[in-house]
Amino acid sequence: MIKPDIFKYFKTSREIIRLAVLMYVRYPLSLRNVDDLLHERGIDISHETVRFWWSRFGPLFAAEIRRKRVQHLRAYSKWQWHLDEVFVKINGETHYLWRAVDHEGEVLESYVTKRRDRKAALKFLRKTMKRFGPPHVIVTELLRSYGAAMKVIGNSGRQETGRWLNNRAENSHLPFRRRERAMLRFRRARTLQKSVSVHASVFNHLNQECHLYSRENF
Repeated sequence: MIKPDIFKYFKTSREIIRLAVLMYVRYPLSLRNVDDLLHERGIDISHETVRFWWSRFGPLFAAEIRRKRVQHLRAYSKWQWHLDEVFVKINGETHYLWRAVDHEGEVLESYVTKRRDRKAALKFLRKTMKRFGPPHVIVTELLRSYGAAMKVIGNSGRQETGRWLNNRAENSHLPFRRRERAMLRFRRARTLQKSVSVHASVFNHLNQECHLYSRENF
């Protein structure tokens, strides 16, 4: 089956659209910042055009990156995950952003809920394991919701907790917080879920360890 061309009815080239979307997602830039940077390169568009491109093509680019990464990760043993959640304000109401990070610091899954009880932790774990498979070790904080969810799944013996063991997950929140400040916070839970999913995939794809590669290979 031939896939339809998602850029078919757009006059702007696909390279410019991809560049604008990846710049906005990867770096803590506002829509007008991307507009200014593209204007310096001779590309005259509106910041509302960047918003439309991001909303239309961001999830498609992220899904493409995620699909290739899942196929790659399933070929190797998942020996350790780090789970953590952060507080996010949406119109003054507290929500929770659950995140699963592997042993190399790459974000595997992000999930937004209004509560952080056993039901939310269980749904987050099942969603992550369905996509990536079960890990050998799961490192969490001392939140009891994790332990209760682990007992339901049947892998409570794989859970590890400690004061400094989960720093990998704590550090993974920093790029998201920079993105949150650039967007002046979020107004809807749906927008938050969409943003973190796209941001995680693109950030993993572009956050290569440059000191391990030569400039030509990178």
